Amino acid sequence: MVFLKKPLLNIVVTFSMLVSAFGWANPADSVAVHKEANSPHAESAAPMSEAEKKDAERKEFIKHHLLDSHDFHLFSYGSEEHPSHVGFSLPVILWDEGLHVFSSSKFEHGHAVAESNGKYYMISHHNGKIYRTDAQGTETLDAKGHLTNVQPLDLSITKNVFMILLVGTLIFLLFAGLGKSYKKNGSIAKGAGRFFEPIVLYIRDEIAIPNIGQKHYKKYMSFLLTIFFFIWFMNIFGLTPLGVNVTGNIAITAALAVLTYLITTFTAKKDYWMHIFWMPGVPWPMKIILAPIELLGTIIKPFSLMIRLFANMIAGHVVIMSLVALMYSANHIIGGPLTFLLAFVLMILEVLVALLQAYIFTMLAALYFGAAVEEHHHDEHHEVAHH
Repeated sequence: MVFLKKPLLNIVVTFSMLVSAFGWANPADSVAVHKEANSPHAESAAPMSEAEKKDAERKEFIKHHLLDSHDFHLFSYGSEEHPSHVGFSLPVILWDEGLHVFSSSKFEHGHAVAESNGKYYMISHHNGKIYRTDAQGTETLDAKGHLTNVQPLDLSITKNVFMILLVGTLIFLLFAGLGKSYKKNGSIAKGAGRFFEPIVLYIRDEIAIPNIGQKHYKKYMSFLLTIFFFIWFMNIFGLTPLGVNVTGNIAITAALAVLTYLITTFTAKKDYWMHIFWMPGVPWPMKIILAPIELLGTIIKPFSLMIRLFANMIAGHVVIMSLVALMYSANHIIGGPLTFLLAFVLMILEVLVALLQAYIFTMLAALYFGAAVEEHHHDEHHEVAHH
């Protein structure tokens, strides 16, 4: 197996993906927005009707699933005034004139102020970020309505970061075990490796070799395998009640696209750049025009990778969560079961989409790598304009 011959490269690629994702996985809206009861906006707002309350609850339900947060919230029970939440908290890590580490349970799902080493912090209901405040949780706004509270450097293990680390560890242990079983059993996979071995062979024989070539495909196999299983596992976890939406976070898809772009750029051969800056077989005036267009194309390719994965996964999550929210709010003997049936069918479809998006990302990455290392043979007469 190719990925066993370069374990160090596989580890480096996996680690770089985790580091990139760790740095990007704290979006501006890192927690679902909770309106405070004592908010000035709440005092001046008109009372909502029952229909408006249900609509607001549906939107909050969808936001809670799509956005990152500092804890895992599975479900709640009890009265609306005093609900009981079931889930588990994650560590909050802040740098604010020193290191502050505490549990996110201190925030009480965004409704309380957390104290650490004599400083107070809150999760703002304006944008979901953590800010320094006082014991009363005061928010100071400028003339444009922007928060002026001090914002510490947030290095917290959020829900998305936790899942990235979990999946990265799972992939490492899974394929390390597969490698050991190969050594012990004479190149025969055992256990879970029997399921994943055909997928590895498919990526090698149907994606890497045809698109990159027999000569160069081996050095890209570690990356292709890593992104395929990383995206696939993340997509599957996104369909669970854990409420994770890692691949629906544009920061994560951007990190994957940037890694693909960097590998393509730094492993490209001379012919690749020749076809960008001075395309053979084209009149020289056209070469000057085509060069910036081709150069822009190298940036558009990873951008399309980023948007394609993000848009497909976020759209699927929005549709499914909207149907689930509608199912609970539908007060009809026929409408409820029909909504449940439609949500169930779409959930099965999303399982297929989860695998398909991993395949598409890996296939396109292999195409870009293949174009970067393709060897062209040009005769001198190709440099002359066509008849």
